[in-house]
Amino acid sequence: MKPHFRFPLAAFGLLAFLTNCATTVTEKEKPSNSSQPMSMPMATDARRPDSAGAAASASDTRIIAEANVNAATPPTAGASDAASAAALAADRPDPNALSATAASAEREKEKKMTVADYRVMLTEAETNLKTKPRDAMALLQRAKAKSYLKQYPEALVDYTAAIRYQRNNPDAYYNRGVNRLMMKQYKAASTDFSGAIKYRPNDKESFFGRGVAKMQMYQYKPAVADFTKAIQLDSTYADAWEYRGISFSSFDKMSEARRDLQRAAKLNPEAAKSLRRYVGNADGLAPVKPTPAPRTPRPMPAKK
Repeated sequence: MKPHFRFPLAAFGLLAFLTNCATTVTEKEKPSNSSQPMSMPMATDARRPDSAGAAASASDTRIIAEANVNAATPPTAGASDAASAAALAADRPDPNALSATAASAEREKEKKMTVADYRVMLTEAETNLKTKPRDAMALLQRAKAKSYLKQYPEALVDYTAAIRYQRNNPDAYYNRGVNRLMMKQYKAASTDFSGAIKYRPNDKESFFGRGVAKMQMYQYKPAVADFTKAIQLDSTYADAWEYRGISFSSFDKMSEARRDLQRAAKLNPEAAKSLRRYVGNADGLAPVKPTPAPRTPRPMPAKK
C-alpha cells in the first residue's frame, strides 16, 4: 500500500504551499507501518552538482581575497562577478549564495506570501529576462514563482536553465528538488538535494528533503541517515524527529520510533498524531491501523 505523508511546513520553504508552502496544516498524512513513502519540502533553489571544473587562476584567487578584505564594505559588482566565476571554475559554492540560516529565513518569508505576491514575483522576473535571458537569478525567481503557483513542469524548465548558467548555487538545487518532489520525481529530487548539500553542507532542510525523497522510494534506512544529519544540525527540528521516527517504524525499530516521535510531539503537538498512528501512545495502546486507501501527497494551498 502506498503510504501517505503530509508535506511539513519546514519542507515547503519555497512554495508558500510545502513550499517547499502554505499557512496551516490540519491533518498530517504519513506512511503506515506496512508501506510508505512520503512527500517532501520545497526549495528555494535546487540543482544538480557538476563535478567538472578547472582550478581558479592566481588572478581569480587574488580577486576573491580582495573582495573579502573588508567585510564592512560590500564588494563591487565586478568583484562579486569575478568571485562567482572563480568559484564556478573551481566547482566551489558560489560566494554570493545564501548561507543555510539566510536560506531558511528566506523560505519562511516566501511561504507567507500571497498568490498576488507570487504573480508580482513572476512579472518582475519575466521583465528582467527580456533584457537578460541568461540571468540565472531571474530564471530562479521565475521558477520559484511558478512553483508557488503550482506550475511545476514550467518551473522545472526554468530551474534547469538557472542551473545551467550557475551550477554552484545550492538554492537552485534545493528548490528544484522540492519542485520534483511535487512532480513525484523522487530519484531526481534526491539527486538535486545532494547537489544542494554539496554546495551548502550545513543546510538541514536539504538533508530533510533528501530524506523525504528516499522515504518515497521506500529507502527508510538511508532516510534515517539524512534525518539524523538534519537533527545534528538542529536538535529542535521537529519534522526531522517525526519523519525519522516514522522511518524507524517502517523497519520495526519500534523503540527508536517511539523515542523520536515522542520528542517530535514535545516540539510540535501535531506530531502526536504520528505517535499514535505508528507506535501507539504513552499508555501502551496499539498503533492505529493504516487506512486502506492511499492518498497522494499534495502541496499546501497558497494563501489567497
